[in-house]
Amino acid sequence: MNLFKFDDMKKIQRPTLGNDVPLELFRSVRLIGMYQGLPMHGKSTTLVVGKKIGESLAVKSVEEALQLFKDLKIGIPRVIEKKDAEMHIAIEDCFCEGLPVHEGNMVCDLEGAILEGALSTIYKGRINVREVKCNVNGDQECEYKIKFF
Repeated sequence: MNLFKFDDMKKIQRPTLGNDVPLELFRSVRLIGMYQGLPMHGKSTTLVVGKKIGESLAVKSVEEALQLFKDLKIGIPRVIEKKDAEMHIAIEDCFCEGLPVHEGNMVCDLEGAILEGALSTIYKGRINVREVKCNVNGDQECEYKIKFF
């Protein structure tokens, strides 16, 4: 049972404050509330939540999913390498850019799960997206490896 769809989220009626919330609020929900507040840094929660969000985006191609990533201001994806059943992408302007470095920590699993959920509707679930680099870890950009099965 799906109570809400992504298109429902576009129905905003806030005449004074509009449709934007500060990035620091989103970061707080993600990194203080979920990453610090839930067991295993909230990873099982963010994977389920991200996939559900991604599935509701109803994209029809990899290119459309990457463009939506940019349109939603998740980040600006750039394809580093594309092989037969694999793709490696970097995310510029990721939500975590500018945060203090905490080596050994990668915090963009929700965003990767959104991408996986979106692409799973095209590839019938035969896909895996894995975060391999993160600004918070001290890497220059966040990166994901995508495998198509």
